[in-house]
Amino acid sequence: MTGLLIAAPSSGSGKTTVTLGLMRALRNRGIASAPGKAGPDYIDPAFHTAASGTACLNYDPWAMRPDLLRANAAAATADGAALIIEAMMGLYDAAADGTGSPADLAALLELPVILVVDCARMAHSVAALARGFAGHRADVHVAGVILNKVGSDRHETMLRDALETTAMPVFGVLRQNASLQLPERHLGLVQAGEHGELNAFIERAAMHVEQGCDLDAILSAARSAFPRGSSTDVLQLKPLGQKIAIARDIAFAFCYEHLLSGWRKAGAELSFFSPLANEAPGEDVDAVYLPGGYPELHAGILANAAQFRSGMTVAHDRGARIFGECGGYMVLGETLVAADGAGYEMLGFLPLATSFAVRKRHLGYRRVRPLDTSFFDGPLMAHEFHYASILSEGDAERLFDTTDAVGTPLGPAGLRRGQVAGSFMHIVDMAVVP
Repeated sequence: MTGLLIAAPSSGSGKTTVTLGLMRALRNRGIASAPGKAGPDYIDPAFHTAASGTACLNYDPWAMRPDLLRANAAAATADGAALIIEAMMGLYDAAADGTGSPADLAALLELPVILVVDCARMAHSVAALARGFAGHRADVHVAGVILNKVGSDRHETMLRDALETTAMPVFGVLRQNASLQLPERHLGLVQAGEHGELNAFIERAAMHVEQGCDLDAILSAARSAFPRGSSTDVLQLKPLGQKIAIARDIAFAFCYEHLLSGWRKAGAELSFFSPLANEAPGEDVDAVYLPGGYPELHAGILANAAQFRSGMTVAHDRGARIFGECGGYMVLGETLVAADGAGYEMLGFLPLATSFAVRKRHLGYRRVRPLDTSFFDGPLMAHEFHYASILSEGDAERLFDTTDAVGTPLGPAGLRRGQVAGSFMHIVDMAVVP
């Protein structure tokens, strides 16, 4: 079993582009990779899936149980694919309580680390940076570096000369390339599904990596790592129902693949529909899941999607369980105010009004405790990231009691009315109960 963690000293170093290029370059050579994303990110995995041709899993060392991380890694690589996980933030950056860094994940899965260093404003100092990151923790093995955004042959020579004093292997040197910039918006990268030229971009990234990196050396650095295990040995979150309809399009794209995989393994049948295409959930489903996404950018379309709205009403009236997260929670409400101040009628299943015109960033890990067992029967680990604000919450049961990563009480969150519930929390895994 082989694997690597592609990390960086900080965000913005170019590790996403390098990871995409590496996955596609390996695929072009006929080498399968099992893509992964460290942390709670729900945008990058779609890019990884497109680059590798394999569904990307999240590996979150703060919000996911160690046994589940090991089991998912083992299952993903059971056919011999190399596990390639892209880190979030910097290698040693963690949650507010100091845990859950990419380094913690590398140590847990015994993955060697390749450090992508942004050298655009650096020369000989790269040696001090490499020494510091390599020696910071004895249980983290930095196998080598990829020097990114190098400006010239002279610049490359200076960087290599400096690193000779550290014995740190250089797996690649990548020049600055203006054609390898991905557009961003308020929650991160613009979604993979919105890029009309995504495959061409990934092929350019692959050529960039192929020409600038030693792929054979990178593959040699990936060594036998985590112990094999069976995902069937690990208890996972129970499905919302036996037949679950899941909204999936660019307005409802923030869905964790490991949760869906767990539901399938528990015997649930999953189907998908697009509210933006005015599709309704299947008539035979007993549960509907509206995941997060960008409904605030498509509120007018959703408000006028008559078939979607009527299909949801039919599911609601026959007693199907309906659950919404973040953007999905907003759509379950009565009103959504878009960025321009225009208000749009949503499904009205919950007494909730939200606004993207009144913006405030809400970001961080959450521990959540269900206030009843209607939807979840134990404490959960979650992540919150949105800019929308709650204008009002009416008469309904509260869904969760919440704290942040360091245990600070944040009060109740979410609403439940009968068989309908939702909140701004993205559920990641069940919590470990002492």
